[in-house]
Parts: sequence; C-alpha cells; structure tokens
Amino acid sequence: MVSSRKLMKLVFMVPLLAMLFMSSTLEAARASNGTSADGTNHLHSPRVNGSAAAPRGRSLASPSSQSVFSVDRYGARGDGSHDDTQALARAWKAACASPRPAVVLIPGGRLYLLKLVTLHGPCKSSVTLTVKGTLVASPNRADWSDKDRRHWIVFRSVNKLTVNGGGAIDGNGEKWWPHSCKINKALPCKEAPTALSFHYCTNLRVEDLKIVNSQQIHMSVEDCTNVLLARLSITAPGTSPNTDGIHITRSKDVHVTNCKIKTGDDCMSIENGTRNLHVSKVVCGPGHGISIGSLGDNNSRAEVSGIIIDSVQLYGTTNGARIKTYQGGSGYAKDITFQNMVMYDVKNPIIIDQNYCDKATPCGEQRSAVQVSNVVFKNIRGTTITKEAIKMNCSKNVPCQGITLQNINLKMQGGKGDTQSTCENAKWRKFGTVHPQPCTDKS
Repeated sequence: MVSSRKLMKLVFMVPLLAMLFMSSTLEAARASNGTSADGTNHLHSPRVNGSAAAPRGRSLASPSSQSVFSVDRYGARGDGSHDDTQALARAWKAACASPRPAVVLIPGGRLYLLKLVTLHGPCKSSVTLTVKGTLVASPNRADWSDKDRRHWIVFRSVNKLTVNGGGAIDGNGEKWWPHSCKINKALPCKEAPTALSFHYCTNLRVEDLKIVNSQQIHMSVEDCTNVLLARLSITAPGTSPNTDGIHITRSKDVHVTNCKIKTGDDCMSIENGTRNLHVSKVVCGPGHGISIGSLGDNNSRAEVSGIIIDSVQLYGTTNGARIKTYQGGSGYAKDITFQNMVMYDVKNPIIIDQNYCDKATPCGEQRSAVQVSNVVFKNIRGTTITKEAIKMNCSKNVPCQGITLQNINLKMQGGKGDTQSTCENAKWRKFGTVHPQPCTDKS
C-alpha cells in the first residue's frame, strides 16, 4: 500500500514533469523555425526597406562558433550595376558588433559594385571578410571627390582581421589610367584610388585573393603590426601607371609569401617606417621590381630596417633589387638582405640610387641624404638587357656603407657581350664569385 506521504510526492511531480516536457517541446519548435529562446531570428533575412528594426543579418552558429553576415541579407544586389556600398557597410557594422567571431560574406558567382567605403574598427571580436565573388569599383570617376581620391576599400583600426576567400577585387583601373599625367603629360598629376588599404590594423591576414586592375596602388599596408600577406595574385597591364602591387609603410613584423605580382610599377614598394619585413617566394613581372623607397622625398626623414627579400623570381622587370632615395633626405635604410633571386631579362638587376628623382623639374644637388648601410646582395643570378648589371650611385656626402656582394652571376641576354658594374661613393666587399667584376670605380 502506498503511504500518504509518497502519494503527495506523486501529485506534485506529475505537473512538474508536464511543464518540463512542454518547455522542451517549445524550444525545439523555436529552433526549427530559426528562433532562439530570446526571440532572435537567425535564419530569415532582415527587412531592408520595411518598417522593421535595423537589419541584424544572418547569424548562423558554425562548429567554430562564427556568425555569418552575408551582404545579400543587407540588400546587396550583386548584379554589377546597382550600388552595393551601403549593403557592405551594414553587414560590416553588424559583424563588427558581434560578441563572437564573425564572417562578412561576399557570395560567389556575382559582381558587387562599390564606391568608396571605409570599414572601421575596433570590433568586439575577430572579423573575416570572405570574398568568394567579385568586388568591382564604380566605373564613374565622379563618384570620387577631390576630398578623397586616394582610397577605394579601406579597413581602419581593426584587430584580428582576415580577408580571404579566393574571389576578386577589381579596381576598374582602365577608367582611370588614360587620365594619368604619366600617360598624358598634358594633364595635371592627380591621385587615384588604392584598391585595398589597411590602416592601423594589428594581427592582419590577407590571403587567397585576386586583385586586378587597380586604379593606382593595388594594396597598401600603413601603420600596421603583425601582418601576413599570402597567396595573392595581383595583376594589371605593364603599361598601367603607378599600379604598385604591394605598398608597405610605417609597419612592422610583416611577412609576404607565395604571391604573384604583374603590374605597371613596383611589384613591392617598401617605404618609410617599415621594420622587420620578410618577403619570400614572390614572382614579379612585368613591373619595376622590388624597391625599397623612394625615401627622403621633400627633405623628409626615413627609417627602414630589418628587411629580408628571399627566393624571388623577376621576369622582364625594369629593376631587380633596388634601393632609391632622394637627395636632401635624412635617416637610414639599413640591415637589408636581397638573396636567392633569379632574374630573367631584367634591365637593372642590382641598383642603389641615392640621387633618385621622379619630379616634373630636375632635383637640385643637396648635401644631406638617407644613409644606406649594411646591405647584402647574395646568391643572385640571371640575365639583363643592359650592360650595367650592378650600379651603386651613392651620395658624395653620405656614402653607402657596408655593401656586401656574394655569389652573383649576371649575364647579358642571349650572351650578347659582357656585363659590367659601376660604383660611386660606395664602400663594398665581395665573397665568392661575383660576375660582373664588382665596381671598377671604388671611391
């Protein structure tokens, strides 16, 4: 016989079990409809033009606990003709506010037309922009005002940013190049946008992207720390003006690897404030080669140090390993190594030029200069289209110091004669076999 106390327990437990069963059933129903316990819809797209609250975006939990914010959910058309700038800005804003790692998705197989857009941090968590389709610049140059003609897509002050996806970023540069003073000398020299700019970013990764036909520079890394640029394809015609591939300035601890760069200007331009840069496995050409500088322009101070350029192939470039500085500058370019380089029909394979001038009027002689010191050219071989394979045109007042030439073999294209080298105001030493015989002028 059941005691009265046990009977009372059963009477209280039955309603409790029923309530628990109903609660779990309700949660399952909400989950199947894409609604969490707090009423947030994670599956359905927001109403962009309706009277609903501001769009929250698609936020699906993945095994890695990432939230995904597709630009399509924020009103992007992806047809290559409608302006998708604000859709990207809204998706970025939502992702940046996410308390957990977020992905802004550019879906594949479509073209998203963008005008100037700046994607700001700091963000609450890490953000990844995954470009599977194509971001294409507006073909209308009037969409850029004189207030800011230097930028197109800008990331500013973001920590733990990744840009990847295997898609493309197309600058529509053919709309801009004919208006360059380098193409039409009758025109005034004006700036044009950089396709992809990173300003004040830390722990930055940019990988597996195609960047094509930028209006001017393809990618600029400025005031950034701890950067990886990997597996990038950067392409523009060899005749396109000022279309540097990767531009780095005022940044430290940067690694560039496994990139193919074909442009109309420097494959890489390494400028003031760059420290601890390691470049490896880069294929370059056409273009102007890999350049440190120009430094010291307009009597400015420049500081560049700790640069290693390793395992690079150059095809038909204007220059190979180059350091260029203006007269009148100050500061230093030091502790620099160019090594394990193969050059095919390069015009100026090894060049230091402390009298560089890229001005409309001649640059006058000045006494000060950026000090160039502790530079190593090691294990460099290939062919050149000019006799002067090694050229060191250094400052009379601030000579180049500590230049090392080691294991160099540079020959004329097709064996047409022999190569030579010239040095002016350079202090150098050689190790191993160096061809051409270094520096007949050893002042």
